[in-house]
Amino acid sequence: MNITYNDKTDLLYIRLDDRKQEVINKRVSEDIVLDIGESEKVIGIEILNASKNINLERLLPVRYEASKGAL
Repeated sequence: MNITYNDKTDLLYIRLDDRKQEVINKRVSEDIVLDIGESEKVIGIEILNASKNINLERLLPVRYEASKGAL
């Protein structure tokens, strides 16, 4: 499982299955999109406006992707 956060887009992505596969995006709410893979299994969860929806400080370890131009 991998968790990444992009501060420029305020997007948190939780990847549950690292295998390469085709996915179908299924929006389940205004800020949540599921990536559905083989056998109808959830392989990823995309959370839009993440800083407003979750306490990001409590998610560890998180691979942090700083926006371009950040030091």
